[in-house]
Amino acid sequence: MPRAVAARPPRGRIDRPAEAASVFTIGQLAREFGLTTRAIRFYEDCGLLAPQRSGRNRVYTVRDRARLTLTLRGKRLGLKLAEVKDLVDMYETRRDTDAQLRRFLDVLARHRAQLETRLGELRTTLDEVLAQEASAKQVLRRRAKA
Repeated sequence: MPRAVAARPPRGRIDRPAEAASVFTIGQLAREFGLTTRAIRFYEDCGLLAPQRSGRNRVYTVRDRARLTLTLRGKRLGLKLAEVKDLVDMYETRRDTDAQLRRFLDVLARHRAQLETRLGELRTTLDEVLAQEASAKQVLRRRAKA
């Protein structure tokens, strides 16, 4: 008889009682986001997270969780952590959303330009690899005929 498998919550979401959802341990965040506790402490060292302390334990708030979410989103976009920090810090002020959006667009435009440059370099390298591959195949065909 097949064994029942417990359903896991979707990645990035952990079901918690409502009263416990406002604070998180480092282990809870690590499991929720698929990170190591060391990675979370690294983001802390970079100033992206600022957990409170309860004795020797770190206690992360909803704010820290949101900052971690934004940090990982920026990382997926390929932004530098300093850029992510600037953007996350800026969004927390909520003073001038137009300026924030312009800054975000500026960061994205610079990043896109870097990616396009790298993509061009990769295309050039790929063309060279394809040419070398074709040349080597041609030599093998000539030798096979001889």
